[in-house]
Amino acid sequence: MLRWPDGDLLPAPVRERLLGPGAPFELTREQVRGVEMTVFARRAPHLPAVLAGACARFPDRPYLIFTGPGDAEATTLTFADVTALAVRVAAVLRAEYGVKKGDRVGFVGANSAEYAVTLWAALSIGAITVGLNGWWTGPELAHGLRMTEPVVVFGDDRRLARLDGLQEASDQPVVRFADLFAALAPAEPAADTPQTAAAALLALCPELAEDDPVAILFTSGTTGRPKGALLPHRALVNFSPDAALRGAASALIDQLAAGSAPAAPAPATPPVTILAGPFFHISGIGPLLTNAPFTGMTLVFAPPGKWDPTVHLDLTVRYGVTNWSGVPTQLLRLVEHPRLADYDLSRLRGLGGGGAALAPEVLRIIDRNLPGRGIGGGYGMTETTGIGATIGGRRLRGAPGSVGVASPTAELKVVGPDGVEPADGEVGEICVRGPSGFLGYWADERATAAVLDADGWYRTGDYGRIQDGLLYLESRLRDLIIRGGENIYPIEIENRLAAHPDLADAAVIGVPHRELGQEVLAVVVRRDGAAVTAEDVQRWVAAALASFKVPTHVRFATELPYNATGKLLKRDLEARYATAP
Repeated sequence: MLRWPDGDLLPAPVRERLLGPGAPFELTREQVRGVEMTVFARRAPHLPAVLAGACARFPDRPYLIFTGPGDAEATTLTFADVTALAVRVAAVLRAEYGVKKGDRVGFVGANSAEYAVTLWAALSIGAITVGLNGWWTGPELAHGLRMTEPVVVFGDDRRLARLDGLQEASDQPVVRFADLFAALAPAEPAADTPQTAAAALLALCPELAEDDPVAILFTSGTTGRPKGALLPHRALVNFSPDAALRGAASALIDQLAAGSAPAAPAPATPPVTILAGPFFHISGIGPLLTNAPFTGMTLVFAPPGKWDPTVHLDLTVRYGVTNWSGVPTQLLRLVEHPRLADYDLSRLRGLGGGGAALAPEVLRIIDRNLPGRGIGGGYGMTETTGIGATIGGRRLRGAPGSVGVASPTAELKVVGPDGVEPADGEVGEICVRGPSGFLGYWADERATAAVLDADGWYRTGDYGRIQDGLLYLESRLRDLIIRGGENIYPIEIENRLAAHPDLADAAVIGVPHRELGQEVLAVVVRRDGAAVTAEDVQRWVAAALASFKVPTHVRFATELPYNATGKLLKRDLEARYATAP
C-alpha cells in the first residue's frame, strides 16, 4: 500500500512549518464515515465556508472571466460579486421553487457565469447539484432526470431545447438561466459588502455538515451507461489543500535534490488559469468550487465552442495566464503550435493535467519547447474527486510514464483477483481510499457495493502496478487485450507510438480473432505532411516491444474520438473497427 511519502523527505524544521501543529497543512488521522483516514486538521467545514473565506481574503480579485467571440467584452465577476449574487439567487430558489436541503437541483448548459452562480446558490442552501452532461441527447438527459428526480432544472436555451417533448421534463419546472436572473431582487448596496455577503451565504444553511452530499456527477459513459457518483462537501473541500500541499512539498524536495536549501517561495502574482473543463465534470467543478476560492485563482473561460489551441494561447497572453491544465493531447497541441514562439508566455509557470500519464515523448517535447516550467500530472477519477496519485518535477522526469506517489490524503494499492496485494512490479486492480472518496452511486446500491467496500476502498477498474514506490497505470480492465493467452496492455504500445516523429495521435484496441481470441489494432493519426505507412508503424513498435505486441492491423484516421472532457472514446473505435479485415 502507498501513502504520501514526501512529508518524511522534508527536513524537520521545514516539515514542522508546513505540517506541524497549527501549520497551514497540518495533517491528522480521523474517522471518516467509520474509517480512519488522513485529513487536514484546519479544513473548512463545507464549500460555502470556502467561498466565504475567499470573499474575505480577496474580495475584489477577479474570480470568473467569461470571454466572448472576437473583441466582445468579457464578463468579469470578483469573489465578492459571486458571493453576493449567490445569496440573491438562493432567495429565488427558495421562494419560487421551494428548494431545500437535500433536494436535487438539475443543471444542463455550457459553462457560464449564471451556471456558476446558481451552482453556488443551490449548494449553499444544502441542495444536491445534478450536473447533467451538456453533450447528451434528449433520451440521455431523460435517463439522468429519471434517476435523480430534481425539483427544478436550470439551463441554457440550446440544451433545454433537447428536453422538448420528453415526459421527464414535465415532472419539474425547467427554467432558463436568463429567466432565473431576471427574477432577482434588486441589489442592496448595504447587503452586498463582502462581509455581509459572506455572512449571508453561511446563514443559508447553518446545519450543513461536511459529509452532506453536494453533487451528483455522472461517470463518462465510456464503460457503460452513466451512473451518478454522489460527492460530499468533504470530498471537494479536501481537493485544494491536497493539491497545494503536494505542489509545495514537491518543489521543496526538488530544491534539496538540486543541492540548495529549501526556501520559502518568492511572492508570486496571483494564479490565473484557463478552465476548459465543463461544470458537469470534476475537471470543471473542482477548480470552480474549491481550487479557485482556496487559492484566489482567476478562472478564464474561452468563448463557447470546440477547444482551440490558438484561442488558448491568445487568452494566455491577454490575461497573463500562469498555469495551463489539460489532458496530454491538449498540452501537446499547445506546445507544438506552429506559432508558439510568437506568444509572450513569460508569466506561464506550470503545466499540469490528468486523464492519462504523460508519455515520455510528450514530456520531452514540453521540456524542449517550453523549458523551465513546472510539469505535473496524476491519477484520479470522478469517484475520488480527481485525487489519487500525483507526480511532478524531478520525480516525473526520473520516471516518465508513471502517475506517481499517493497524494497527501490518499492511500493506494493494487490487488489481484483474490483481493491480495501482489509483489512489487506485478499488475493488479488499482484501489484508492481517502476523504475525497464518493458516497456511492445515486440510487444504485448494487453498483456501489461492487466497487466500494466497508473499509472505504474504491476499486477503480483500472490495471496498474506499484514499483519502487510509484504507481504505473497499465490499462482499464476492459481495455486489456488477451492474444493467445498473453496479456497486452494498450498503454505500453500507445506510449511507443507517441514517440514516433510522424504520428500526431494513436490508440490501441483489441479486435476479435477466431483462433487467438484477439489481435492488436492501432488507430493512428499522421502529422501534417507525413507519409508514414502501416509497415513503418509496425516496424517502429517491433524495434522496442515483443513481437506479440506489434499491431497486426494499422488504420489511419484524421482524428481520434474524444468526449467533452478529453477522454478517448475507445468504445467508438471498437464499434468502428470491430471486425478487422
